[in-house]
Amino acid sequence: MMTILAFIVTIGVLVTIHEYGHFQVARWCNVRVLKFSIGFGQPLWTTTFGKDKTEFILAAIPLGGYVKMLDERELQQERENPELPTVDYTEAELERAFNRKSVYQRMAIVLAGPVANLLLAIALYWLLFMMGMTGLKPIVGEVQPASLASQAQFASGDLILTIQDEPIKTWQEARWLLLEHSLAGKPIQVVTSTSAGEQHSHTLTFDGIDHNAEVDVLQKLGMQMMMPDVPAVIGEVLPNSAAEKMGLQAGDKVLAIDQVDMQNWDKVVNFVRASPNKSLQFKIARQQQEMLISVIPEAIPDQGKTIGRLGASALVDQKVRDALMVELDYTPLQSLKMAALKTWDTSLFSLKMLGNMVTGKVSWKGISGPVSIASFAGESANLGLKVFLGFLALVSISIGVLNLLPIPVLDGGHLMYYIVEVFKGSPVSEQVMLWGQKIGFALLGLLMMVALFNDINRFMIG
Repeated sequence: MMTILAFIVTIGVLVTIHEYGHFQVARWCNVRVLKFSIGFGQPLWTTTFGKDKTEFILAAIPLGGYVKMLDERELQQERENPELPTVDYTEAELERAFNRKSVYQRMAIVLAGPVANLLLAIALYWLLFMMGMTGLKPIVGEVQPASLASQAQFASGDLILTIQDEPIKTWQEARWLLLEHSLAGKPIQVVTSTSAGEQHSHTLTFDGIDHNAEVDVLQKLGMQMMMPDVPAVIGEVLPNSAAEKMGLQAGDKVLAIDQVDMQNWDKVVNFVRASPNKSLQFKIARQQQEMLISVIPEAIPDQGKTIGRLGASALVDQKVRDALMVELDYTPLQSLKMAALKTWDTSLFSLKMLGNMVTGKVSWKGISGPVSIASFAGESANLGLKVFLGFLALVSISIGVLNLLPIPVLDGGHLMYYIVEVFKGSPVSEQVMLWGQKIGFALLGLLMMVALFNDINRFMIG
């Protein structure tokens, strides 16, 4: 239920914001809006509102939406089809038709939807930065022998200070920059500090990286994040998780799973991850008493495979936590600047990834369909408000960027027509637009097939 609810909220919010962008700019340009629909198919709820008597619709299929504006080209098509009802408009009303507006007004209207999604992402990131961020310090853990990290002479315990002269405060920032630079494939300079305070500069290369989007960049480089050696004691149990349903409680010490001793929390996590939907026998100590509890880890997708999730976190000593975690606080102005930069960087990265998919440098397995998005929405909602807002921002950027691509039937395709019109001095011909529409639908159909195929692989094949 959480997954379904989170998916509906995600799609509902993002589609509404996108369509509202078109709607509001159309009104500013004095275009009459006939319909504002969230979803496709059979209407579940309708109402009319405003001086233009715009029909607001909530439809059955919540995978998109549309804003229908007064347009003489559509009126002509309706008149040619005897099965469709026709409406006669006065000349004064036709002056508010979309097709009669200047090319720059039409450009503004089609741009408004994607821009609204990008502005939403900025607003969400701004809120998150003002709420404060908690991150893991970028301290290097285990370094694999003969790996790229080993060749660059990274060592366990090194604290990453800068990557290409950009200051680094958390592993999240480090991972993001490393991922960006890995796509470029050029050597970079990373400055680290040892526990004794000595600074070293490392030349890190990306030779031989296959650019498989499903594999974590740190794994490709052969390094891990420094993680504390945490005892196998449960600190928190998530609501509606496998752990809660099977009776595990905060404070329980996991002694063994299926008669295998659990020396630390990492071993518990690894055992559970390898056992999705498999019944496990937990031997625990609770209030000086030992007991056996059967637990079936929830199966979730992760980087192209299916893993098990318990839904419980470890009890971490505060001193250990403070040594590895960092709290980041920002002023409203700093938060706004960082939100805008993050949205810009993520948008550019999305375009680079799409470009690399087209050229074959990056696997198409990274494309997610509605099933994956629903799953990720549910997971993020279970992990708390901050995680869910971050997920919303990321998907909002993806929708904004996707709709700006110069593919006919998308906003970017219409924008492409209008740019041609500016240079040509007249609108693109109906024949060109008809062929463009066919090509656009074919490309979108191919994209949807790939996304659904990836969903099937993740959830049914694993």
